Amino acid sequence: MTTEIRLVIADDHPVFRRGLRMIIEADAALQVVAEAEDGARALDRIKEAEPDVAVLDVDMPQGGGFEVVLDLQKLNLHTEVIFLTMYKDEDVFNAALDAGVKGYVLKENAAEDIIAALLKVAEGETFYSAGLAAIGRRRDDRVKSLLLNKPQIDTLTPAEKRILKLIAEDRTSKEIADVLGISFKTVENHRLNICNKLNIHGSHSLLKFAFDHKSYL
Repeated sequence: MTTEIRLVIADDHPVFRRGLRMIIEADAALQVVAEAEDGARALDRIKEAEPDVAVLDVDMPQGGGFEVVLDLQKLNLHTEVIFLTMYKDEDVFNAALDAGVKGYVLKENAAEDIIAALLKVAEGETFYSAGLAAIGRRRDDRVKSLLLNKPQIDTLTPAEKRILKLIAEDRTSKEIADVLGISFKTVENHRLNICNKLNIHGSHSLLKFAFDHKSYL
């Protein structure tokens, strides 16, 4: 990589955080610009430094990884996120990817995985620890099934895909307009286009489709 990747690390265990930083900074392509010991400080550091990637513990005082990700989205900040966690739970894994997290690294594998995760996520790719391979395959299989049943989903524009994800979060058209900084009418036009492309009809059918496929949109 020719451009240095700038990072923020957040974990409430200083020894773990220090060890992780040492591993990361052994790679000349990576630079840790700030650290944080809780969610609130993590958000502040990300706002200040605007790093390429934030490495966040899922469980921290004053807001864990999920809370920080939600705040980043509200602030329209585009830092990519990697979760560090002990959770191998499929629901947590899917919830993280649904929230837009690009990397999911198990703490037990952090020393081996973190460099590869950072390099992949900085390039816009997804990374998760090998111990989650079976869960990842199940998710991939469901995505493939969705594409087989609704191949038209690939014809959606990036804006339409973003709106469909927000619909899956049970956002109203007004809320979506506020989040994206567009007009209510524009959101409604996008909703109509999505329904036409996916051949979805009925007042609540789009919402049901979004809910049913939330984990794979």
